[in-house]
Amino acid sequence: MGLAVARCLVEQGVNVSMADIKPEPDNAPDGPAEWSYTRCDLAQEPSARELVGKTIEQFGGIDYFVNTLGVLWFGRDVAAEDIDLAIWDQVFSVNLRATVILFKQAVPEMKKAGKGAMVHFSSIDALRGDPVPQDAYGASKAALIRLSKSPAIQYAGKHIRSNVILPGPVMMPMQKRWENQPESREQVAGSIPLGRLGAVDDMVSACLFLLSDQAACITGTELVVDGGLTALP
Repeated sequence: MGLAVARCLVEQGVNVSMADIKPEPDNAPDGPAEWSYTRCDLAQEPSARELVGKTIEQFGGIDYFVNTLGVLWFGRDVAAEDIDLAIWDQVFSVNLRATVILFKQAVPEMKKAGKGAMVHFSSIDALRGDPVPQDAYGASKAALIRLSKSPAIQYAGKHIRSNVILPGPVMMPMQKRWENQPESREQVAGSIPLGRLGAVDDMVSACLFLLSDQAACITGTELVVDGGLTALP
C-alpha cells in the first residue's frame, strides 16, 4: 500500500523518500519526480533520524508524511489472554512506536515550513472486537487513531493536518492467505455492502485526497474506506 502511494505521488511530480525494513522493491516508482529508498528499522530512533536527515538533504524539506507502517501476524497475534507478550511488544513497536519516532523527526520540519499533511493507515479492526481476534494489531491501530488527533489540534495553527484512513478488507500482500482460499475471499466480499473487497488503488485515492488541497479543511478525523462494512447493523 505504501509503495502504491509512493508510485502515484512520484507520477504526479512529488519527490518521495521511502523506507522499509525489507529490501528495495522491484517495482519502484518510475518518475518523473525523484525518489529514494532506505532499508532500515523505523522503530529505532537513530534510523528514523538518519532517514529524515537524508530526506531533507536530498529534497529540501518535508511536506507530507504517509504512514503505512503495520504488521498483522496471523497465528501469532491472538487474543490478549493467549498472546505471547513478546509478540504484543513487537506489534506495538512497528505499528505505534515507529510512528511516534517519525513524528519527533518529521513534525519539526513541517513546523519550520508552516505547512504539512499527514495520513496514517489504521484499520476498521480498531473499531470493533472479534471472536477470533488479532488483539495486538487492533489495539495498536486504535491507538494510532488517538495519536493522530493530538497533532491535528496542536499544529493546526501551523497549517499542519493529520488524518487517518481506516481500510476494510483489502486484497494486498498482507492478506495473501486469500490467494489460495477463493471461497474465503468470496465469502468476505459477499459480506461487504458494495459486494467486493477493497483494492489498493481505493486506498491510494483516499490518501491522495487527504494530502491534497481539496482536503484543506479536513484534519483530526478518520476516513473509513470499507465498502460500507462498518455501516451494517
